[in-house]
Amino acid sequence: MVRAVDGVSLSIDRGETLGVVGESGCGKTVTARSVLKLIDMPPGRFEAGQILWQGRDLIPLDEAEMNKIRAREIAIIFQEPMTSLNPVYTVGDQIAEVIELHQKLSRKQAMVGAADMLKLVNIPNPERRVHDYPHQFSGGMRQRVMIAMALSCQPKLLIADEPTTALDVTIQAQILELMQEMKERFGMAIMLITHAMGVVAETTQRVVVMYAGKVVEEAPVEALFGDPRHPYTQGLIRSIPRVDRSAGRQARLESIPGTVPSLLDPPPGCRFAARCKYVMPACTQAIPPLKEVAPGHKVACIL
Repeated sequence: MVRAVDGVSLSIDRGETLGVVGESGCGKTVTARSVLKLIDMPPGRFEAGQILWQGRDLIPLDEAEMNKIRAREIAIIFQEPMTSLNPVYTVGDQIAEVIELHQKLSRKQAMVGAADMLKLVNIPNPERRVHDYPHQFSGGMRQRVMIAMALSCQPKLLIADEPTTALDVTIQAQILELMQEMKERFGMAIMLITHAMGVVAETTQRVVVMYAGKVVEEAPVEALFGDPRHPYTQGLIRSIPRVDRSAGRQARLESIPGTVPSLLDPPPGCRFAARCKYVMPACTQAIPPLKEVAPGHKVACIL
């Protein structure tokens, strides 16, 4: 039994972009999928806790009730556009299916809506391209199709699970700009999952840092980069390439030594202790609670 997400608590305000960051395997994607109950059950299960959406707990809801919320109120952009689209259906069919289901439109009206969504995400000649298959689109275009599908019902919350993975830097910038534009147009909130600290600095208002299934720090974005309190957050920020410091001399990027502990058998106390240069005996005796050390700034560290 692996407790992939352990005691994670976070909130998102209307119109806010919340960044969730951390190394691969820290529980970011499981957290995102849990919100929409997209965890395979079995083998997965919710041991305890609540998923509150506008005051309503989603945990007790059955599949039919959850389907009324998915895409219509809360939408998700999956991590890998290359495999998230069905290769045997046209992109228009896949977007139209969402519109048909939630807006109760005819197939013809839904296809018109699909073309409108492709136009909205800046795909040229949308009336023709709705009849194309995913393999006829580039990686960046496929990610735009995923965004079009997610926004087709104008949700109030968009969960973007590493939406710029495997895209080059120019396309990454375009996708992030597009998401910001859609956020302002529809007035929605965004939960942005990423391991790119530069993306977080540019696009979010608040940041949650996860490590080994737990939240280790939460802060407004300016406070997190200006005064990171947790040693793991400090290591993440030091690993960002700095153009201003590398001019004229070669400097190696800093790395965090060691590896993430196995969640099959997590160590006692702070899970970052084995990799932390400030470790002391008390760190391995009890899990440090997440405490507020400044307004809106929480950290789980005995320092």
